[in-house]
Amino acid sequence: MALRDPRRRRNGRIRHIESGSVVTRTRTAAAQPDDLEGSADARAPAADTAWTRRPERSNQPMLRLMTWISLRLGRRAGRLVLRLIAGYFLLFAPTARRASHAYLARVLERTPRPAELFRHFLAFATTIHDRIYLLNERFDLFDIRMHGGELIRDIVADGNGVFLIGAHLGSFEVIRAVGRQQPGIRVAMVMYEDNAQKINRTLAAINPAAQQDIIPLGRLDSMLQVRERLDDGMLVGMLADRSVGPDAVERVDFLGAPASFPAGPWRIAAMLKRPVILMVGLYRGGNRYDIHFEHLADFTAVTRETRGAAQRDAIVRYAARLEHHARHAPFNWFNFFDFWQPARSRDAD
Repeated sequence: MALRDPRRRRNGRIRHIESGSVVTRTRTAAAQPDDLEGSADARAPAADTAWTRRPERSNQPMLRLMTWISLRLGRRAGRLVLRLIAGYFLLFAPTARRASHAYLARVLERTPRPAELFRHFLAFATTIHDRIYLLNERFDLFDIRMHGGELIRDIVADGNGVFLIGAHLGSFEVIRAVGRQQPGIRVAMVMYEDNAQKINRTLAAINPAAQQDIIPLGRLDSMLQVRERLDDGMLVGMLADRSVGPDAVERVDFLGAPASFPAGPWRIAAMLKRPVILMVGLYRGGNRYDIHFEHLADFTAVTRETRGAAQRDAIVRYAARLEHHARHAPFNWFNFFDFWQPARSRDAD
């Protein structure tokens, strides 16, 4: 049987939805590999936390297996395996299963059914599986709809560097696809060095051309690198929903109860006096993804006296927008640990 090569360059379609209208734009998939992927908080790494030990540990073997299957059999055949993977996690990953149940009970406001737990794991496995095709520029396989794309286009046109703040909500790779298809967009990701090395090893195994610009945290020149990228007009991406070790956190309301969010990303944005845009790539089932860009905060005019309050307000708004998107796409939340347990208590588990 002839093997399908997902590395062939194809034309991709991204539908831009602005002001109630839908505009379909077709661009070639051979744009520069400017990426949005990975995770970042904003301080030097400290002691391990629950999330660093638990969920990511299973991603690497899963990615290797799914890459091998998908590159040989195609997306439809690969998706058949996803149900087995989701079933495996449902049956044999009790910590993740409990976390899924607790989250779904909050977001659905009722006791979730077993089928909904399965659907949650299946959505997670699907977004990982789709990375393979997005990294190999097979955008033609997907129906990608972008909301708020004018924010990014205006920033690129003005040459201003801003922060893109995301979360483990939906897919990062589908946002990478937009970065590759929109001329002029250049993105660097801020993340811990160990995570950066793991991610780049995975990306190299899937598609060596997909390696990304990463600013590792914990180095003396980390902040200098962030500032240089911003001054050069780049977008600097961070994920702001997971704390590490004794990092400073803010406890704010999320889905009906206080949850810990790291203060580090907002401290960096406030210190460098830059605007912040929320980025979310939601999986909607089948081959559809909805990408949302929203203005979240603007620290350009903050002073030393107002910085703390501005950071707190930004975190509250960030949590509120995550809740909004989680309620509209409840199976896209991929933090498979007790998100509402205080961070220090999680670390002691």
